[in-house]
Amino acid sequence: MINYNLFSDLIEYIPVGIVVHGPQSEILYANDRASEILGLSTAQMLGKVDIDPAWRFDFPDGTPMSLADYPVNRVLKCKEGVWGMILKVHRPVAKDVAWVLCNAFPSIGEDGEVLQVITCFTDISALKHAEEALKASEERLNLMLQGANDAAWDWDLRQHTVYYSPRWWQMIGREPDELEPTEDLWVKLLHPDDYQKVMDKMNGLFDRSGPSSFDTEFRLQTKSGSYLPVLCRGVILRGADGTPLRMSGTNMDLTERKESEARIYQLAYYDVLTGLANRTLLMERLKAAIALCERSKQIGALLIIDLDNFKILNDTMGHDVGDALLKMVADRLLQAVRRCELVARLGGDEFVIVMENLGIDERGAALKAKSVGQKVRGLLNDPFMLAGKQLRTSPSIGIALFAEGRPGLEELLKQADVAMYQAKEAGKNALRFFDPAMQAAVEERVALENDLRNGVLENEFRLFCQPQVDACGRLCGGEVLIRWQHPVRGLVMPNQFIPLAEQTDLIIPIGEWVLRKTCETLVEWESHPSLAQISLSVNVSVNQVRDHNFVERVLAIIDDCGANPARIMLELTESLMAENVEEIILKMNALRVRGVRFSVDDFGTGYSSLSYLKRFPLSELKIDQSFVREIALNQHDAVITEIIITLAKKLGLGVLAEGVETEDQLNFLLAHDCSYFQGYLFGKPCAIELFASSFMDLMEPVSRHIRQG
Repeated sequence: MINYNLFSDLIEYIPVGIVVHGPQSEILYANDRASEILGLSTAQMLGKVDIDPAWRFDFPDGTPMSLADYPVNRVLKCKEGVWGMILKVHRPVAKDVAWVLCNAFPSIGEDGEVLQVITCFTDISALKHAEEALKASEERLNLMLQGANDAAWDWDLRQHTVYYSPRWWQMIGREPDELEPTEDLWVKLLHPDDYQKVMDKMNGLFDRSGPSSFDTEFRLQTKSGSYLPVLCRGVILRGADGTPLRMSGTNMDLTERKESEARIYQLAYYDVLTGLANRTLLMERLKAAIALCERSKQIGALLIIDLDNFKILNDTMGHDVGDALLKMVADRLLQAVRRCELVARLGGDEFVIVMENLGIDERGAALKAKSVGQKVRGLLNDPFMLAGKQLRTSPSIGIALFAEGRPGLEELLKQADVAMYQAKEAGKNALRFFDPAMQAAVEERVALENDLRNGVLENEFRLFCQPQVDACGRLCGGEVLIRWQHPVRGLVMPNQFIPLAEQTDLIIPIGEWVLRKTCETLVEWESHPSLAQISLSVNVSVNQVRDHNFVERVLAIIDDCGANPARIMLELTESLMAENVEEIILKMNALRVRGVRFSVDDFGTGYSSLSYLKRFPLSELKIDQSFVREIALNQHDAVITEIIITLAKKLGLGVLAEGVETEDQLNFLLAHDCSYFQGYLFGKPCAIELFASSFMDLMEPVSRHIRQG
């Protein structure tokens, strides 16, 4: 016998909403669960039909459902059940929605008509929300992967299957599944050099005690045959006993990172202009080479190469041409060495070659180093085609050997540098090995330079002057000469410190000091009747004239002192006439306009071309004392001297003979119409403040030297 109360209780307690509709869709019955799911009380639902505005249903995609698609109406129309419909229910009281799984079926009478429709609603809101959250999570993950541009993969170690994402295939330049997506596909694509490293890593991951995550770098072959660097990161799902069950992760394309690292490394360790190793890499490699010598007992060599006269070329031809030359020099240096030997640029026009494993015999090692040095000389002596011109340069090369226990890094560099300077002093375009005797000379040079710099600061210089006379023996001028009054070294002659000043930046302030003291002296002498009209000659350094502010500096000193520029004779060397001629002429003319005169010092010993005599605004030639010294005994010197005097006269220039020490020399020069004279015959240089009192006799109308002649 059926217990209808039991059925009634069952309907109320099952977690499914049940609604019974009549043949006109009116609600005949609804349990409490249906009331909760649909958001209306039982009283509110009873009697309602399908067209009641309380009902609103949507399809899963959010499209509003028409009355005909309502489950009850579909059953009434088709007289068949509807199963598994997912609906979104808009609940009017709570003003929210619920997701339901709906099943509806008819109760058919004997006449075949539908008597009732039983509709069952199962609340799947929680499941739907979970599904939406999962979908959102998947979308978020996909967006993150796309944003990161990483390639996802998943490896099921139990099923032996691998999932390669579309981005994974894209990275290697292929379409998805273009190759069979097997477990070992990625292994087949590994770079041979990476294979063992990666396999060792995988063996550690497969171990039960292995880590739960990993990252490693390797290269995968792309469709084009090139290799793509990737960073592979992943996690490992393990069983209770530690057995790996699954691996999942991503591959990151490291191409840009590797290129950036390469660029950073290039900038850090290589010279931007030439592409050679820079000083940083040189020091690292040289340190390693010295350490290798300690272990192997082999000898190595360090060659320092400096281009001769590069500064002149750079200044006259322009920095673009200078840079182009340095790049061509770098290319030729690479041709001179083996691939294993390092070529570096220290800076400017200075290069270095490091040679290793030259054997254990010092003589043999020196011969190998010398051979490379000579090859470098040969390559750099060949002309360079630059800016449509054929240019030549030459190297000065210093070589220092290094072996077990000697010398240290800094000392080695110093030794090679010393040898290089020795090569320059030997006439340039030369090669020299370091000799311990050189070190003492270099240390003395460094000490002298330090003292000289201090001398400039402490104003330790003194001005001397040697008289110049005319053909009548009257004082007509003087050549100012510098002396250095050092507190310990004593009175230092110019030939001991001027060459050093020329090689450093000290010649500029020293030269300006000499010119200023000369101008101050001329102003003082204006009140002395016998000295008011004489001129003073000042030697001007090549470096001074090259300075772009040379004219301004000279005029500023003259104006500041109030000196008469017409009483100043600037003495230039012949070598200056061969450099950047147009610029030098412009500078000389700018000073000549103000009254400053120019003479050529030591004429006949330097630049051999005479074309500059008609182009440069000169006032005087000075015959070098090397010709005057043997003038009475050497026919060649006599002829050269006679030619110089004649040439000067024909060009309307004054001519002064230096180094006149004997009456015979003076008589010869007078006989050939020389204009002015300077030398010990008339007086030695003296402190300029004693000049007037020392040479009072030369201020007489006729000199005793002339009378005796």
